[in-house]
Amino acid sequence: MQLDPASGWCQDVELCPSPNFNARPTDEVSLLVIHNISLPPAQFATRKVQAFFQNRLDVTEHPYFAGIADLRVSAHFLIERDGRVTQFVSCLERAWHAGVSNFEGRETCNDFSVGIELEGTDDLPFTDAQYHALTALTRQLQSAFPAITPQRICGHSDIAPGRKTDPGPAFDWARFRADLAQEEGQ
Repeated sequence: MQLDPASGWCQDVELCPSPNFNARPTDEVSLLVIHNISLPPAQFATRKVQAFFQNRLDVTEHPYFAGIADLRVSAHFLIERDGRVTQFVSCLERAWHAGVSNFEGRETCNDFSVGIELEGTDDLPFTDAQYHALTALTRQLQSAFPAITPQRICGHSDIAPGRKTDPGPAFDWARFRADLAQEEGQ
């Protein structure tokens, strides 16, 4: 996986462009937000997240889908349970992943962040393949956008407390941070 800083797109990942993005107000990319998602909830490898981020979700396929039918959202990346990475929006553009949010007193985190969705739920452990892919992708992002320091990597719950809970208690922050630190030291 290689991120092209000039285009904001990764090579060697699945590209699944979403219409749910717009221009950033500045060129700043200084925050990484980690989320989780599964559609339907707690069901994996359905490819429904891809359809959802492309506004192509068939709302008749599952009762849960009716409640999200009118949402227009996206993330920059999705990491599936097997570690496969899909990119929806160039990192140079503003994906619609954070919603009402605040990081260190600054609102509207979509303006300056990259969003990575992990296929999962708050309370089911994530896979080794996901941690490996997340670490590799984060290193690529930090190389392209040096302002994304370890202190500027957070969960959705950190920037939207009380409204969002992801990536949830099942996400192993200590493992992820140790994996990042190990790669830095190599």
